[in-house]
Amino acid sequence: MTSPQVVLASNNAKKLAELRRILEPLIPGIVVLGLSDVADYPEPPETEPTFEGNALIKARAAVTATGLPALADDSGLCVDALNGMPGVLSARWSGVAKADGGDSANNALLLSQLSDVPDDRRGARFVCAMALCAADGTEIIQRGEMTGHILRAEQGEGGFGYDPLFAATGFDVSTAELIPADKDAISHRGRALAAIAPAVRDALTR
Repeated sequence: MTSPQVVLASNNAKKLAELRRILEPLIPGIVVLGLSDVADYPEPPETEPTFEGNALIKARAAVTATGLPALADDSGLCVDALNGMPGVLSARWSGVAKADGGDSANNALLLSQLSDVPDDRRGARFVCAMALCAADGTEIIQRGEMTGHILRAEQGEGGFGYDPLFAATGFDVSTAELIPADKDAISHRGRALAAIAPAVRDALTR
């Protein structure tokens, strides 16, 4: 019997590994493919002003190109002192491409922007909108959030993106310092995936 397959519309190896780690225990036997595992197709620009809108753009393109149930997430960091920014611009906040050190540049810019913000005003939250699109036209979105605050310097070597600067509520270390199981249990992606997993199971059995 062929294992059920779902394609995750991402080329981010660290994000793909994280999402596989979360989703595979929720749906035993599932095979999570990344974009490198399927035939190339033009990836649409993320032009929507919301996480939900951008996640749908990516999931719709993936299901159209592959015919497989497709998952896509749009995630970002919303900082209270920056009026919710960088938000959907999180990955592009510094204007430096990821391949050219975008994560480091983004973190450096964020620290600079918050340099004079006191500790009690450094609240922030990670947001993830997870979209599922199936060939029969099914479209479902779930949202997950992880609250916390921005640290004054990077801590830890794990995770990716803004993880070294973010301490989740109830933790005194950054999310880059958490072991994967602890991070998955509280993360915005973990919560969004847990919420959407029943719909993924349904899509794989139709």
